[in-house]
Amino acid sequence: MASISPSEDGLTHREAHCEDCSLSPICLPMAVSDADLHRLENIIERGRPLQRGEHVFRSGTPFESIYAVRSGALKTYRLTPEGDEQIMGFHLPGEMFGLGGLGGHSGETHPNAAVALETSTVCEVPFDLIEGLAIEIPGLQRHLFKIMSREISADEQLLVLLSKRSAEERIAALLLGLAARFRRRNLSATRFRLPMSRGDIGNYLGLVVETVSRVFTRLQAQGLIEVDGKEISILDPSALSTIAGSEIEGG
Repeated sequence: MASISPSEDGLTHREAHCEDCSLSPICLPMAVSDADLHRLENIIERGRPLQRGEHVFRSGTPFESIYAVRSGALKTYRLTPEGDEQIMGFHLPGEMFGLGGLGGHSGETHPNAAVALETSTVCEVPFDLIEGLAIEIPGLQRHLFKIMSREISADEQLLVLLSKRSAEERIAALLLGLAARFRRRNLSATRFRLPMSRGDIGNYLGLVVETVSRVFTRLQAQGLIEVDGKEISILDPSALSTIAGSEIEGG
């Protein structure tokens, strides 16, 4: 992985600690006691920032670790048989990614690729070490199961989103999902910055970029949202929820 290496000033992962991270209440540390936190920290690798467009791993890379976003944002994608990119999800601070390689057998590889949408930092957790630690710490094992369950649920929600909903419904649901994820980090759920481009949104939702732009314009004209570049303000969450049908967590 390109990001796990000493930084330019010579600092390594040992200078960063879970207990100092504002995301610890929603990330892996939430599942362990203070007494066990040092055991978790000892297996986590943290490296230099990833620049926009830099990969954490590519499709086919041997599966050795799972990852948590520490800052910035990333997307996971896979290539279709025709060589086109299909975005599978967006990942925000405090969220895990890279679990698609879980198969329980040696020699497994990542089915997707993960790339930074902006300057980002990630924590790398070697899977064999976290698997062993989870056996000894039941709370951590349950948390990992919960994360995997959430991944399956997100995949199911995306299938529903793509197969049964209009462009307005898809975008409304995506915005509400992002709002819920920002709220989980104790950030504003009504005003936030989209880390992804309109093209990425269209790719993820199965829409052309022109349709995405038209829907944003229409929702703004209706007074439901306010758009300023990548800055989004949700002015009427109730009306947006009505359009979406129901809130989803989103990918």
